[in-house]
Amino acid sequence: MSTKGQSLKTATQDCGAGAEGLATDSHGRRINYLRLSVTDNCNLRCRYCMPHDARKLSCGSPPLSYDALLRLARCATEIGIGKIRITGGEPLVRPGLIDFLDKLSALPLLDELVLTTNGMLLEKMASGLRAAGVNRLNVSLDSLDAERFRDITRGGRLSSVLSGLKAAQDAGFPAPKINVVLMRDVNDHEALDFAELTIDAPYVVRFIEYMPTVGEQDWRRSFISGGEILNRIRERYSLEEVKDSGRAGPARNFRIPGAKGALGVVTAVSEHFCGSCNRIRVTAAGFAKSCLFGMGAIDLKPYVVAGREKELQAVLRQIISEKPLGHSLDHRLPDEDKVAMYQVGG
Repeated sequence: MSTKGQSLKTATQDCGAGAEGLATDSHGRRINYLRLSVTDNCNLRCRYCMPHDARKLSCGSPPLSYDALLRLARCATEIGIGKIRITGGEPLVRPGLIDFLDKLSALPLLDELVLTTNGMLLEKMASGLRAAGVNRLNVSLDSLDAERFRDITRGGRLSSVLSGLKAAQDAGFPAPKINVVLMRDVNDHEALDFAELTIDAPYVVRFIEYMPTVGEQDWRRSFISGGEILNRIRERYSLEEVKDSGRAGPARNFRIPGAKGALGVVTAVSEHFCGSCNRIRVTAAGFAKSCLFGMGAIDLKPYVVAGREKELQAVLRQIISEKPLGHSLDHRLPDEDKVAMYQVGG
């Protein structure tokens, strides 16, 4: 951890001095995690995340200014949000991001600042991200085969992501978490290859179940459960469960005995983890969602842009208080499966 990141952590070990209990929903869950999107734009068009023409799902609203995003983040930390993850779209494509992150990491009640990226621009930006106070990175990587990676991402270069991972290591980041969306008959046969990455390197590879996005009505044809993924790996290796450190998020983590890293499954579809969900989301345009699969969103722009901070905090508390106990994914009609993942940050 950088010196700047270390000072942030010691400033508040429990998500904000005096904030205990302020960010608790009606089901008793402590909500201390904000996923904050800074842009809808992306330099890839991954098939599970974004349609060829993203304008089909565009909200039509410009992103909030960095000043507005910073104001929103500060208000969130003051009611008990201690961890902020910067997402997109692809956050690294937005100009001025490093300066924004530098200001964001300086918030006195922020315990942890993390960022999710597709890695395409990471090689040239890793050192700047680290210097700005980003504590950890998650990198999306859905194939270790260059041609298949290009097909899944609709044009991405695997070599760029691998160079970005090396640059992150050189910049002093802890080994990034690698997010892998496995799709049946597309890249599911690579599960073992990804698991073996953790043997000699301290990566945490997280297999994320394919979820319904961008109005795809036959999404279940591509779905493969976390349980099936683990069973395939167990055909070659025994797995020992890794105890939750409190920061594992929704993943159930395991380790191949003797491996330097770990692997996990995020089972949003097959085994709901809603009962322990601790997060809310805000889109780049300022719409807040308490659940990834929730159909509604609350517009925060009138409060953020006008600097109505007390009202903003009251609305955030309302969103947290009314967070549903679980998502309704299993009960939706086919034409309701329209989660614009690139807009809500996954």
